[in-house]
Amino acid sequence: MLIDRYSRQTIFPEIGQAGQEKLGRSFAVIIGCGALGSVIASSLVRAGVGKVRIIDRDYIEYHNLQRQILFDEEDIKNNLPKAVAAERHLKQINSEIKIEGIVADVNHTNIERLVEGADVILDGLDNFETRLLINDVSLKTNIPWIYGGALASQGMCFTVIPHKTACYRCIVPGVTTGGPVLTCDTAGVISPAPNIVASVQTAEALKIMVSSSKLNPALFTFDVWDNVYQMLQVSPYSQCPACRGQYEFLDGRHSTRTTSLCGQNAVQVLPSRPVILSLMELARRLSLIGQVSFSDFMLDFKIDGQEILVFPDARAIVKNTADEALAKGLYAKYIGT
Repeated sequence: MLIDRYSRQTIFPEIGQAGQEKLGRSFAVIIGCGALGSVIASSLVRAGVGKVRIIDRDYIEYHNLQRQILFDEEDIKNNLPKAVAAERHLKQINSEIKIEGIVADVNHTNIERLVEGADVILDGLDNFETRLLINDVSLKTNIPWIYGGALASQGMCFTVIPHKTACYRCIVPGVTTGGPVLTCDTAGVISPAPNIVASVQTAEALKIMVSSSKLNPALFTFDVWDNVYQMLQVSPYSQCPACRGQYEFLDGRHSTRTTSLCGQNAVQVLPSRPVILSLMELARRLSLIGQVSFSDFMLDFKIDGQEILVFPDARAIVKNTADEALAKGLYAKYIGT
């Protein structure tokens, strides 16, 4: 290990040489490599974490470059998946550690294998379902995880230490009731919001890996545009199913379902929970970024060569593809239930 590389970090007394050696033996898994994940991955690699695994199912698009710091225009020209491009760039930053970029859709069938042996899991996602899945696997395997989310000019993060702190489902107990959820693609985002969230997530991860006692027990929320910063104390929810060992998302009970439609080159996506959508409201949001037409019975949305038909029960048909993972990703990005 090139100790000089970390000299400014090791003279920080809360890490020191002993802490740096712990980091060198640590294994962090980052799920999602967008605005949050790219900042987290860059920071952990530069900090000398011994093994960093980055998992993402998506490809890089031009609008990503506004806030996703690991990528450039050449990656887009080469049509690279985010995980592959991230691994290539990060290996040029630090060749002394192990970096894995995995192109995969994280779901209840593979998440336990993907996080096995990790010291910490970091959330770089944009959807509730996979976060609740991470929460379940964290509690089941006793691997700490750090939630982070950013939208528009707002952000929040929270550290979950299994069976010691409140978990993610404790703070969003009503999530299984369903409903449309705004995403960066429908509400927008300015880069300072995810940068702040990812930096705090990284700090919490470093604390975990060096066994610091100074973890933040609160839910940190802010609006960088309106200058609002809060620390909200969170207590475990006594009726939380996950804290009581009911891993409903890890068991696949609430997974978004996809089905290839035979002979149609299309995939049907069903929401994980019962939902009634306002097609008028959805049309209003989507019209800001793509072409939309709708009636009382169906909404037709076209963007970047993709076409999605959406129905009032939140069922959708993604046309011109047989790739179920792609269809699921587009559904999470634009419908967001």
